[in-house]
Amino acid sequence: MEEVETLAEQILGMTLVTHQTGPQGKLVKKLLIEAGQNIQKELYLSLLVDRATASIVIMASQDGGMDIEQVAADTPDRIIKIYVDPLLGLQGYQIRRAAFGLELPSAAMKSFSALLSNLYKFFVANDCSLVEINPLILTSDDQVAALDAKVDFDSNAMYRHKDLQELRDLDEEDPAEVEASKFNLNYINLDGNVGNIVNGAGLAMATMDIIKNAGASPANFMDVGGGASAEQVENAFRIILADQKVKAVLINIFGGILRCDIFAKGVVDAAKKTGIKIPVVVRMEGTNVDEGKKILADAGLNLTSAVDLLDAAQKIAAAVN
Repeated sequence: MEEVETLAEQILGMTLVTHQTGPQGKLVKKLLIEAGQNIQKELYLSLLVDRATASIVIMASQDGGMDIEQVAADTPDRIIKIYVDPLLGLQGYQIRRAAFGLELPSAAMKSFSALLSNLYKFFVANDCSLVEINPLILTSDDQVAALDAKVDFDSNAMYRHKDLQELRDLDEEDPAEVEASKFNLNYINLDGNVGNIVNGAGLAMATMDIIKNAGASPANFMDVGGGASAEQVENAFRIILADQKVKAVLINIFGGILRCDIFAKGVVDAAKKTGIKIPVVVRMEGTNVDEGKKILADAGLNLTSAVDLLDAAQKIAAAVN
């Protein structure tokens, strides 16, 4: 026990130094210490949803401890794929096929069978979209064990899993993304200098592309949704402006459910409340677009209207460059 405590103290000391000088600047608040393993071989094992075949696919490879995408690119024949019909469930022959494909010794078959069977049950019971073990190790005494794991849950099914929601650790998430989620805003922080506010995920992706093509770089992904309120627009502005690297903001709105005049009023109110001092380019199309543009023009704020996507991209690039 004393040895474990000494080791923990040493690791915590190194962690604090890393926090003070490291590039991430994140304070480690939890520490996991595990017993060492006598590793004979490192393997790869994952389960994920394959929408093309409407099945759960088991992916396995003898090249564990590596980036599976690199393995797929360099040696695709080293990856085993086994498609499981979710209506039939995992079958014994599929477990054996995975074990034989990984060239496991006979002594490891029992532990591997139990691990894969339990992994499949966990995947289905918790509405997972991905469970990845990399590496899955074969120990010196011919047992298998998960040395590291990654789990992704289907967010659309989280209402069925209150217990999983309680496991959410906000310390491991970007504070701005956590703040955005409180207002039903889909926000992802990026490395660029152009903040953008868009209604619709697909339009947001296209907006980031045009920013990049114009010679600038997006600072975030921000989807306010099809029915954004003035309050949501204000909070979107506040979150984006809190990012010190943002030098300009591009608003790209297609008015359907959300009318352009209503959105324009929200933009003006948000601009006044947040005290925006950086350039803002607005491109709007759709319902009541003329009324929306008039509201922006009459606001007397540093808001620039764009004719189309190309015009918006050129104006936002000129603003930051």
